Amino acid sequence: MTSDLRDRKATERARLLAARRAVPPDVRAAEAAALARHVAELDVPGDQTICAFLPVGSEPGSVEMLTGLRCRVLLPVVVGAAPLEWAEFTGADGLRPGPHRLLEPSGPRLGVTAIASAALVLVPALAVDRSGVRLGKGAGHYDRSLPLVQAPLIAVIRDSEFVAELPGEEHDIRMNAVLTPSVGLRLL
Repeated sequence: MTSDLRDRKATERARLLAARRAVPPDVRAAEAAALARHVAELDVPGDQTICAFLPVGSEPGSVEMLTGLRCRVLLPVVVGAAPLEWAEFTGADGLRPGPHRLLEPSGPRLGVTAIASAALVLVPALAVDRSGVRLGKGAGHYDRSLPLVQAPLIAVIRDSEFVAELPGEEHDIRMNAVLTPSVGLRLL
């Protein structure tokens, strides 16, 4: 990655994180409720698996976004600078604190390849552009895991985080869709 591209990504991350911190709590709550309704509408069959995430800090979403699903849900378990491991989400009572302020399932880890069994993957992002380029927080956890996925990748973002263009690289894994509070699922 060139220093110019690294600087552009850092500038964009800082702008997006500042905008997220400025979102009032009542707006976050309304967005979370809307996202929960949209995720429930995905209607994934009960015998399928969704890999998802729980929001941290000002990320859009909520635990309720997952409790409305009628299928198996796996959540990430961070294990350092490696692909994410996964464990089954069994409800809010089955969560424990993990690194980076994450809540993780307390049940058995299913390994890094568990993501390959997903029928779809809900991916956290700071922003996504119209060509599917995703800008994450920069730690690379999903960059190491998404190459294992053959299923549709759906980034969960705020409406304002769906943008015209982001700095990207050839090796970036493109999102197939975005899920936003006011529009719901939008295919890319």
